[in-house]
Amino acid sequence: MPRDRRVVVVANRLPVQRSRAGATSDREHWEVSPGGLVAALLPFAQRRKGSWVGWTGGADHPTRPFQIDGVTMRPVALSDADIRDYYHGFSNRTLWPLFHDAIRTPEFHRHWWRKYVEVNHRFAQAAAKSCKPGDVVWIHDFHLLLVPRMLRTLRRDVKIGFFLHIPFPPEELFAWLPWRAQMLEGLLGADLIGFQIQPDARNFARLAREFGGAEGTDSELTVGRRRVRVGAFPISIDFDGFSTLAQRPETVARAKSIRKQIGADRKIVLCVDRLDYTKGIEPRLNAWEAMLDQRDVSVDKHVLVQVAVPSRQSVPDYATLREDVERAVGRINGEFSQPGRVAVHYFRRNLPRDELVAWYCAADVMLVAPLRDGMNLVCKEFVASRPDLGGVLVLSEFAGAARELRRALLVNPRDIVGLAHSIRTALSLPHEEARQRMVILRTIIRRHNVHVWAQEFLQAVVE
Repeated sequence: MPRDRRVVVVANRLPVQRSRAGATSDREHWEVSPGGLVAALLPFAQRRKGSWVGWTGGADHPTRPFQIDGVTMRPVALSDADIRDYYHGFSNRTLWPLFHDAIRTPEFHRHWWRKYVEVNHRFAQAAAKSCKPGDVVWIHDFHLLLVPRMLRTLRRDVKIGFFLHIPFPPEELFAWLPWRAQMLEGLLGADLIGFQIQPDARNFARLAREFGGAEGTDSELTVGRRRVRVGAFPISIDFDGFSTLAQRPETVARAKSIRKQIGADRKIVLCVDRLDYTKGIEPRLNAWEAMLDQRDVSVDKHVLVQVAVPSRQSVPDYATLREDVERAVGRINGEFSQPGRVAVHYFRRNLPRDELVAWYCAADVMLVAPLRDGMNLVCKEFVASRPDLGGVLVLSEFAGAARELRRALLVNPRDIVGLAHSIRTALSLPHEEARQRMVILRTIIRRHNVHVWAQEFLQAVVE
């Protein structure tokens, strides 16, 4: 992509968050948010003197655009009603479950839909104000499915790319959506529509022909006289950043400290997930309980560590999930723990990156077993954090990452017996085989890191 071409990123959230200047200060300032997407896209926007359109994360009055590190931030204000109906309602109780195999039954409410349309239009207007002729506008994720066409109507002088970070459902599920045609027409406003894996791209192309008025193939559609390209662009991580952090003396020391605290003679099975019903936390706890009961593992020699990052706590399904998970952890620990040695260590909080990488370095097995996931970057972070070539990755077949990381131990997370078998295999895998698998996994992620991903997508938009 030409270096002088500006990039305007449109995402649900801005890449910055409010922070107080000090513990005793009432003054607030903006600081860059952690996260792989921000790390990948913010440099592109900086180098091209671009903009980022997004919500601040709270109920706000309209805020004027401001600059951080050479990037113009254009906040989109959301009211309490917007947050309730657009974000918690339509985005997280209609689209999220529908796009994740309807693991929970999606809800369809017209007042949620009306607010979703209204807020998407607000984002499109903000994006239009941020654009100059010839700019590339990169729109992200399921919160903003209508924005491409809305922006196309407002600005025909820009290139538009859209990337979906979560799965795209098959026809028999997407057809449930009362507003399916409007959704497809919204996405077809883009010049390029990207998905994590090829089956998702095919699902979209078929539905676009069935309900969206498009014609063409699974990789190139026509809408009227306009061409829309469709493809898979699997997202990745900042490989060098994680690998370098893992080799810092303080990280190495912290990993050793973790192992000493856990018990130097015990093997650690690590799980890191958002507290979300798509992540398969309950089935893996059931598998671990069965392994303890059958004495395949013991608290003397093994421990499961579950880091569960709080998520969408005001949504009823998530509150119920938290109760169920914590009840299961209590039941397992109550039955199998011994003084000084618990069967499951459970942390319901977000760990800072340096602490998280130390846990990656300390783990013997990384268990990533979602029921459905667009990609899942935790497994890639773990691999990047093991320059020592230690550790074994057990990965769900239903994570998008499984299509790249074939040298992981792949598992069906709904098969409790099979899941337990894969954990046993990982715990006893010969050292040399584990090293060979890790070498291949690291090579894959090193070659296709998040910066390569962003460059490939942006280049495809302008071709």
